[in-house]
Amino acid sequence: MSTEPEHEAKREEGYERRDANIRTLLGFGLGLAIVVVIVVLGMQWMFKFVSKQEPLGPPPTPFENARVLPPQPRLQVEPHMDLKTYCDQQLNSLNSYGWIDQQNGVVHIPIDQAMDDLLKQGLPTRAPGQPDAEGNIPKVGTVQAPKPIGPGGLCSFVAQRSPAGSGK
Repeated sequence: MSTEPEHEAKREEGYERRDANIRTLLGFGLGLAIVVVIVVLGMQWMFKFVSKQEPLGPPPTPFENARVLPPQPRLQVEPHMDLKTYCDQQLNSLNSYGWIDQQNGVVHIPIDQAMDDLLKQGLPTRAPGQPDAEGNIPKVGTVQAPKPIGPGGLCSFVAQRSPAGSGK
C-alpha cells in the first residue's frame, strides 16, 4: 500500500512535471515539411511527364459532350406538371371538336353533346339469350361495372390544386 501517497501527491500538483521535448517536436515538423516538399515536386514532375506524352487517340469531336438520353423509362422532372398537362389535353379533347382520322371521316365531339345524342337515339339492343356476332350468348348480370375513381375522375384533383411554388 505504498502507492497511495504517490497518487495523492500527483493529484495535488495538477500539472505535468516535465515539459514537452522541443527537439523531438522540431524534428517531426522538419520531417513533415520535407515530405510535403518531396510530394509537391513529385506531382509537378508527373504533370510535366504526362503532358508531354502523345494523345491516346484522335481529338474529341465537338459532339462528344452532347448529352445522351438514358433508355426508357425516364424519370419525370416535374411529374405533377406532366399529369396536369395530360389532364388538360384530355379535358380539351372531351370538350371540343376535332379530327381523329380525317381520311376516314372520324371526328370527336364534346362529351355533353355525345351524351345528348345518345339519349335521343338510344343504344342498340338485342333480346336476352340471342347470340352475339361471334355466336356467344352473354350471361346477364355477371359483369361488374367499374367503380368510379372520384367525382371528376383521375384528373379531378389536378384541376383543383396548383403545383407548389407556381403561384397559381
